[in-house]
Amino acid sequence: QVQLVESGGGLVQSGGSLILSCAASGTIFSINAMGWYRQAPGKQRELVAAATGVGSTNYADSVKGRVTISRDNGKNTVYLQMNSLKPEDTAVYYCNLKDVTRDYWGQGTQVTVSS
Repeated sequence: QVQLVESGGGLVQSGGSLILSCAASGTIFSINAMGWYRQAPGKQRELVAAATGVGSTNYADSVKGRVTISRDNGKNTVYLQMNSLKPEDTAVYYCNLKDVTRDYWGQGTQVTVSS
């Protein structure tokens, strides 16, 4: 079983920055990718950014240029540096880990950007 523990969410003013982190523990076979999704009230969960083990990254168009995802493979940890935050970035952010068997999800961390 894999556990994902997220931290770093909170309240920030528009234009501010936050760093989210997610540490994976447990029985991890082979990580295909780790990433972040978000879900705003009344909306579907959407990809924010993802990083594969070979260094490839993928970003949602809405966050390109403002968000950087990075991984520490030795610690099975993924980070999300978010800059120039906007009110529309307000959502619950979920860590995701894809291994060879299935997807795992964190419990979510709230990010609120005030205007």
